[in-house]
Amino acid sequence: MDATAKLCSIEISVAGVDKPIPLEEYVAGVVAAEMPVSFHEEALKAQAIAARTYALRTTENGQKPIAADVSAQVYATEKDRKERWKKEFKRNEEKVQAAVQATAGDILVYEDEMISAMFFSTSNGKTEAAQNFSGNDIPYLQSVDSPGEEDVAPTVERATEIALTKWNQILGTNWNADHFRKLQLVRNSTGRVQKVISTGFEATGREIRDQLELASTDFDIAYDVTNEIVHITTTGYGHGVGMSQYGAEAFAQKGWPADRILLHYYSGTEIKKFTSLDSECLKSPSLANNSE
Repeated sequence: MDATAKLCSIEISVAGVDKPIPLEEYVAGVVAAEMPVSFHEEALKAQAIAARTYALRTTENGQKPIAADVSAQVYATEKDRKERWKKEFKRNEEKVQAAVQATAGDILVYEDEMISAMFFSTSNGKTEAAQNFSGNDIPYLQSVDSPGEEDVAPTVERATEIALTKWNQILGTNWNADHFRKLQLVRNSTGRVQKVISTGFEATGREIRDQLELASTDFDIAYDVTNEIVHITTTGYGHGVGMSQYGAEAFAQKGWPADRILLHYYSGTEIKKFTSLDSECLKSPSLANNSE
C-alpha cells in the first residue's frame, strides 16, 4: 500500500455553513465540538472515527446535507473554535488535528457496511441497546459495560424539580398525589426506564425524557405532597446508545487505544479505510491494523 495518504474528495455540506467542507476538516470541527479537548488522545481518535463514520453514512458519502446540532452531531467552525479557546486555540487545535490525521479515512463497518455510529455523553455504567431505544435490534448497538465514568465525568447524577402544575401542563395530564402513589417505573436490563405507568397513563421512558427534557432515561421520580413538587433524579447523560464519550475517556486513561475502545462499544465491527467509487481515497494503513 502507498503510505502517503491522499485527501478524500468528499465534502460535507453542513446546515448553516456557506460552503461544503472537506471531510477531514469537518471531522476536526465535530471532535472539537463534541468532546472536551482535555480528553486523552486515544479518546479523541475514537471520537474522530465515530464522527467520520456517522457523517459519511448520514450524508450518503457527502451527497446530502447534515445538521450542525445534536439532531445529528455538533459541528464547530474554525471561527467558533478560536472564540471558545482564545489563547489556547493553537495548542488545542493541534491536538484535535493530530487525532483526526492519525485516523484519517478510518471508518467503522459491520459486515462491510458503514454503521450508524451513535454516541452520547455519559452512561449509567452500561450503554443502552438499540432495541430498547428505538425498537430496532441492531447487532452492533448492544448494551455493554462502561465502567469508571464516575471517576472522569464532572456530573453523572443530576436532580431537577418540576411544579405539579408544570408537570401536568407539559405531559397533558391531570395528576394528583394518588397518581404518584400508584406510579410504576418499569426498567429494562440496562437500568433505564422502559415504561412509566400510573392510573390511566402509560408512556415510554424515552417519551418522558424528551417531554421533560431530562438528562437520560435512567430516572427516579418522587413527589412532595406538601409543596406539590415533582423531584426527578437522573443518572447519565444522553440516549445511551453506542459509544459513551466519558466511557471512552475512562478506558483511554486505563491505556486502551482508540480501536479497542471502538470495538468494545460497537459490537462485532471492524475499522477500515473509507473508499469512494469516485476517488482513490486514503490508502495509508488503517488504525485497525494496529489492533491487538
